[in-house]
Amino acid sequence: MQNVAIQVKDLQKSYKKLNVLQGVNFTVEQGSIFALLGSNGAGKTTIVKILATLLKQDGGTAIVNGFDVASQPDYVRQSLSLTGQFAAVDEILTGQENLIMIARLRHLKHPRQVADELLTRFGLTDAANRRVSTYSGGMRRRLDLAMSLVGTPPILFLDEPTTGLDPEGRLEVWKVVKELADSGTTVFLNPQGVVNGANSVPITSQVAPGEIITTNAGRFSASEPRP
Repeated sequence: MQNVAIQVKDLQKSYKKLNVLQGVNFTVEQGSIFALLGSNGAGKTTIVKILATLLKQDGGTAIVNGFDVASQPDYVRQSLSLTGQFAAVDEILTGQENLIMIARLRHLKHPRQVADELLTRFGLTDAANRRVSTYSGGMRRRLDLAMSLVGTPPILFLDEPTTGLDPEGRLEVWKVVKELADSGTTVFLNPQGVVNGANSVPITSQVAPGEIITTNAGRFSASEPRP
């Protein structure tokens, strides 16, 4: 489907007798920022894991970048990058070395050039040759995001991207998120609680905790875009 990055229909998942997802439906447009907002245990991380092919659903369909997560998982993985709750960076290496390592693992040509371009994009050029152990929390998160963009994936999943950051670090993350969407990357957020500091970020859809917003019978479903 044109201009659709992710489409979820009647998604279901249970753990033994616990029904976590019951008929979830939502659509994410290309180049948009989509946030899942809900209380702990509502199924947000389960949805992210299913969309990232880390977990199989019990029912329903999920299409990512035109590929079915159940029948075409390899193509789905090539279409996305997943950034976890905590920055997954090697503290012994420098910022530049971290990026070069990922570029080589992705078999990209000119890994040093790829690294330098991302360091410039994320404002880390001055710290490129410093060990990551000397970086602030905001700098580590920016480096983590930069590493996620090696290879230019069209879809980026961010799981609680501001966890452990101070207010300044959170603002840095939301600035980067907006810039990514402006450049055409689809950003799928699983934030922790309210999206504090994201007032300037145009989040197009969201899920409200404990409420059924759409007309289906799903326990966890997406709202209409904000006006």
